[in-house]
Order: sequence, then structure tokens, then C-alpha cells
Amino acid sequence: MSDINTPSKPLDFVRQIVADDLKTGKHSNIVTRFPPEPNGFLHIGHAKSICLNFGIAKENNGVCHLRFDDTNPGKESTEYVDAIQEDVRWLGFDWGEHLHYASDYFEQLHDFAVQLIKMGKAYVCHLSGDEMREYRGTLTEPGKNSPYRDRSVEENLALFEQMKNGELEEGTCSLRAKIDMTAPNMIMRDPTIYRIMKKHHHRTGDKWCIYPMYDFCHCLSDMIEQITHSICTLEFENNRAVYDWVLDTLATPCRPRQYEFARLNINFTVMSKRKLLQLVNEKHVDGWDDPRMLTISGLRRRGYTPASIRNFCDTIGVGKRDSWIDMGVLENSVRDDLNVHAPRVMGVLNPLKIVITNYPEDKEEELEAQNHPQNPEMGTRTLPFSREIYVERNDYMENAPRKFFRLTEGREVRLRYAYLITCDKAIKDENGEVVELHCTYDPETKGGSAPDGRKVKGTIHWVSAKHGIPAEVRLYDRLFSVENPDADKEKDFKEFLNPESCQVLENSILEPSLAELSVVDRVQFERQGYFCLDSKESQPDKPVFNRIVTLRDSWAKINSK
Repeated sequence: MSDINTPSKPLDFVRQIVADDLKTGKHSNIVTRFPPEPNGFLHIGHAKSICLNFGIAKENNGVCHLRFDDTNPGKESTEYVDAIQEDVRWLGFDWGEHLHYASDYFEQLHDFAVQLIKMGKAYVCHLSGDEMREYRGTLTEPGKNSPYRDRSVEENLALFEQMKNGELEEGTCSLRAKIDMTAPNMIMRDPTIYRIMKKHHHRTGDKWCIYPMYDFCHCLSDMIEQITHSICTLEFENNRAVYDWVLDTLATPCRPRQYEFARLNINFTVMSKRKLLQLVNEKHVDGWDDPRMLTISGLRRRGYTPASIRNFCDTIGVGKRDSWIDMGVLENSVRDDLNVHAPRVMGVLNPLKIVITNYPEDKEEELEAQNHPQNPEMGTRTLPFSREIYVERNDYMENAPRKFFRLTEGREVRLRYAYLITCDKAIKDENGEVVELHCTYDPETKGGSAPDGRKVKGTIHWVSAKHGIPAEVRLYDRLFSVENPDADKEKDFKEFLNPESCQVLENSILEPSLAELSVVDRVQFERQGYFCLDSKESQPDKPVFNRIVTLRDSWAKINSK
């Protein structure tokens, strides 16, 4: 794993706040937190928050807590808890001894709720959900008080105890903060702080049947853990008023502050955990770790590196306004990383056989190939060469145009690290499809250079038919066919799923060195893209390779024009 370096570019506004707080002495030790809900797998948007919170702590010799916001037992599980910890570690971060759960504080949170009731700042309300929305008012009209708002402290304490003891049913009542039903910020209009949920909790079992709401739980959990900078996305900007009201009303000994930054939006995907769960449950994808999903586990299985994701988060920066990031920025991030670190190999994805008619039938030889042309320190490997080889089917074209510098009758090309060959004849089947090429080679051009100095523009890759490894290759593309699947509110976002998002090639042939590849290795198939073994389905006797990202294809660019 590469080092996580302190950024050298100008500080973003959150880091500037932290720097100022240290300079003025407001804080001497920085404590941040990453507080995921264990109700799904993390996605690339969470990676931005992870890099920000853990990054700020690391850059300032502070600590970052991993705290699970496990207050909704109906949707949470230990599977999600384990997956989240694996994702954070894989990205290169560690919380040390600071693994926490909101459920660690259920007793304290209950006591704080009782304290608010005793202060006359909270009450048990029997309005239904629909009635509560009606009483709340609108953006232009103030709300009106609940008929239960003026209950006595004693009655509220007794009812809250009944809620806690399971004597009241779900939906019959809730505990609300008594703030201001005419507040311009509608979130401040007596928000719910506790509700009844008679569901089994993955950590506390059946001990509790009341659970705190996020706005009540989060600020007090920050306070208990002495968080200095509570950093969250802009969707919680209005909630900061409740965050501050709870801490100020209770006059807590520690007073953290909340700061909001713009969440990550990437085109050609959805970032809603609810919608990602829908894709999983309805089998539109192969689980949370489907390589087309922009979950961290999906990106890991696809072959993205931790460094590429950290660099991506650093590149896009931290701002105060929501904006859209092009998927190409993420793809370029992994390209940049793998271009430096991935060794080069040869793989033929859609094979077309070549018979080199003037090459001896019983001859075999080993050719030397560089593992990385720009990095000689990565060494060399040997490639077996024989009379019959495979090349890419799209490296041959009948009646090829002038700028097609690959195989066509009468044209000479270079076999990478091997010889110059000339295409003499195409063999077709009864349907007129080319099934084999007959070529001749120049034995004086070993290594790819002609002694007479003649120039050959085209260079193609190949694999020996006798020595190649059969493999399945999966070419992944963007999951959706439009930039913003959520833009049309009258259509289901799933209508825009890209039917070409996964193309499976079952008959690919790869160079034999790939038999030793590990699932943690990434390689570049020359002229094709970057690939890795699928960590879930690949077997030693049946390798399955995932395309991580493509290379830029100059011919495709010419052809598109």
C-alpha cells in the first residue's frame, strides 16, 4: 500500500478551519469521526468522507473515530458492520482503539432525553405521522402546536417510561423536542427525538424498544467522544440547528461543532443507498460488490486500487456547493496509478488464428519481453512463440482504409517483441466469416526491427496458440446509459440501466505468465486496458478477468469521426 501523503496544494475550507482552530488554541488535539449507518455497503461518496475525516486527523496528529450510527435495527446487520470496517481498512485508514457504536450510548442518550423532559423541553406526542406533517406547516406557513405539547412533566415521564418498557405499540406515540412550531427552519418545529421500534438489534438484542433519532443521537455521541470537528455533507446543513439546540439546552461539558461540505455526485450512476439496495435486491446486479457498482467493495473487486481512490478524492477537493464530477475523472485516477505500477502482458480477447506458413511446424522459441517499457527496473519475461498464434479479430479488416495500420491482405505488421509478418490470405467458413489468416514472417526481423530499415507502422499483440491460457474476460462499462438516471422524475431510474454494462468473452487467450497471477495483482493487457482476476469467481483452472478500465484507443477515435 502506498503512503498517504499530506496534501501540498492549498487547504480546502474544512482544513483551513482546523488549521485556524489549532493556531488560535481553540483546540490542541483534533478528533474527527466517520459515522456510517450499518444499513448497506459504502460507496464512492463515503470514500470522500472517509478520506476527509481520517485525512484531517492524520495530517494534524489527531485521531479519527469509526462510529456506527446503529439506531435503526430494522435495516441494520453485522454483515454491513464487517463490510464497512473492511472498506475503511482497505482504503488505508485505521481507527485504532476508537471503534464505537451509537448503541454504546443508549443508556446515556435515554438519560439525556429524561433530562429534557424534566426541563420541560420534550414531550410525548400521540399525533400520527400524517397528523404530524399536517401540524408542521409549510415553508410559507407556520406550524401549530400539538394538542399534547403542554402535558405535565410527570405525565411525560410516565409515558416515556411506558414507551421504554414496551407497553405502547409502534406508531402510537413519539418523544419530541419542544422548540418552536413557528421556526423558519422547519426542522426546528418540534422534531422527533425518540420513536418506538420493537425490533431485534444486532448488538443490544431485545433490550430496547425505543431508539433515538439521528439529530438527537449524533450530536450527543459527538459530545461523549469529545469530537472537535463533526464534518458531514450539505444535506445536514439545516439539521445543524437541532445539533446546536440539543447541546446548548443540555449545557453539555464538551461542545463540538458541525461543518458541512458538498457531497459527491458522479454521472452515470446513483448515489442513494436505498437505490443501490434496490438494484441488489431485484438482482439487477451481482450483489453489493458487483464490479459495475461504485461501492467500495465493487471498486475493489473491479480492480481499483486504494491509492487511486484516495487520489481521486484529493483531486476533486472539498467544496461548499454541490457539483457533478465526470466519471472520467475517477477512471483517469486509476489509469494514472496503474500506468505506473501495472506490468504489461499480452491477452487476446476475441481470438483470430494466424498460421505462419513459412515458420517451421516443429519449431518453438522464447522471446524476451519487457514487463514495463517505461520502467526497466520491473525486468523482463519470456514469451513462447510458435507457428500458430492468436491475434485480435479486430486487428484484421478486409478492404481496410488507408489509416488502418493492422492486418489486411498484402500489408506488413509487427508482432510485439517477435517478427514482422505479412498477411497473405484470409480463410473463410461457409458463411463467409474469416476464421483464419495465413501469413508469412521475415526471419531476419526478430525483435520487430527490419535490417534493411523499412518502416512498419502497425504493431499488434499476440499469444501462442499452443501455450496460451484460456480465460473468461468481463468487459465492464458504466452501469447506466445516461448521465443522470434520477433526472426524469416521471421514470424509474432502473429504466436507464445500460444493457452493455457487462460483456462476457468466454474464449479469450492469455499469455502463459498469467497463470501465476494473484488476485491482488493488476496488469495491463497491452492495447486493451487494465485487468485483474475476479476475486469472487476466478478459479485456478478457469480464470476470470475483470477489465478495470480501458486504454485510449486511437483507431476508435479515428473511426468515430
